[in-house]
Amino acid sequence: MPAPVISVENLSKCYLVGHRAQRGGYHSYTALRDVMGRELRNVAHKAADVLRGRQVVQGDAVEEFWALRDVSFEVQEGEVLGIIGRNGAGKSTLLKILSRITEPTQGRVALRGRVASLLEVGTGFHPELTGRENIYLNGAILGMTRAEIRKKFDEIVAFAEIERFLDTPVKRYSSGMYVRLAFAVAAHLEPEILVVDEVLAVGDAEFQKKCLGKMDEVSRREGRTVLFVSHNMAAIGELARRALLLRSGSIAVDAPVSEALSNYLSAGAGQPVYARRVREADVLPHIARVEVLTSDRGGIHQYGEPLHIKFWIRHERPLDRGCFSFQIFNQYQHPIVHAFACYPDIIFGRDSAESALLCRFPNLKLNVGHYHLRAHLSEPPGGQHYETVDGICPFEVVRFDRGHPWGWRPEACAYHENYAWESVAAATELVS
Repeated sequence: MPAPVISVENLSKCYLVGHRAQRGGYHSYTALRDVMGRELRNVAHKAADVLRGRQVVQGDAVEEFWALRDVSFEVQEGEVLGIIGRNGAGKSTLLKILSRITEPTQGRVALRGRVASLLEVGTGFHPELTGRENIYLNGAILGMTRAEIRKKFDEIVAFAEIERFLDTPVKRYSSGMYVRLAFAVAAHLEPEILVVDEVLAVGDAEFQKKCLGKMDEVSRREGRTVLFVSHNMAAIGELARRALLLRSGSIAVDAPVSEALSNYLSAGAGQPVYARRVREADVLPHIARVEVLTSDRGGIHQYGEPLHIKFWIRHERPLDRGCFSFQIFNQYQHPIVHAFACYPDIIFGRDSAESALLCRFPNLKLNVGHYHLRAHLSEPPGGQHYETVDGICPFEVVRFDRGHPWGWRPEACAYHENYAWESVAAATELVS
């Protein structure tokens, strides 16, 4: 097996965080002697830090913050590695170390080949130089000759779409123009390793799609390695085959992208459950509890998999002419699915004052996005209305299958879903 392009062993990064001591509360009176004493202590602490070669920290107390802790992984040539995690998980710190911007506190990083990084808007650009001059400057930093840069120059300009402003100082560029030129330079100057942070979010939708296509081409056709950090799970799922999930500076999951994304999404999802508290005035039939059963993912449902929704209904007497229905609404408040359970097919409360219904969708094909339920209990049309509950049991639909974009695919999302009702044992425990 060939040697990995990127090898990271027990990588850790520690920062020192200063805190100012508060005496007597935030709004206490501070005398001039207190201010002078504090500033003198700060000067003494900074001088001691400089003499010891340590990070200079402002504050009376110093705390260690480990942005990364014992991170180890390898990346092979031509592989696209997605890196995901919440804000503060250590993603940007990891990329800065791999880009040789920041030194690690502990551990070792081995890189085989040139690295082109796109970490922040304007990174590596000199604001006083023109777009043309910055292209040659970045190429020289990557170790390319003038002839090699000239060979790629027209492709870079065409990709960035900045022909009119090529000889304008980049300090006058908008953030979107910065990103266009920076990505075009990074992707076309033939680095062996391309490192891209969340910076692509600055660009418009068309340019983001263009960049994703270029990264896919760079990895698949040219055999280059791509490290991609993004909060756009659709982009990660479409581009990468493997992903790292970082939590609190450590690798929580290193697995195929579907497994890593499922773990990340389910960790932040709430339980899609609605429970009504019993009131003294609850004499009419009402919906007591609703649960959306999404396998083991909490509030995450994968496109095309079975979905079960269970309803508990309370009533003092049997509902001989009960009519129950529910709708699934998308994030735009549009009803997508409507399911009925009505008399005479269903009779509520044959043997008890509680009924439980289970609605089974064998292969629910909702489009990717967020959904919630609206449930309605009444007599058949023209009869008494008992209750309507709306905005309950939020859940999210995701899809991880490769070869299909995550965007809008109406031909693959049937609105008239097949479903089946069945009466099941009523709940023994309801929230009261």
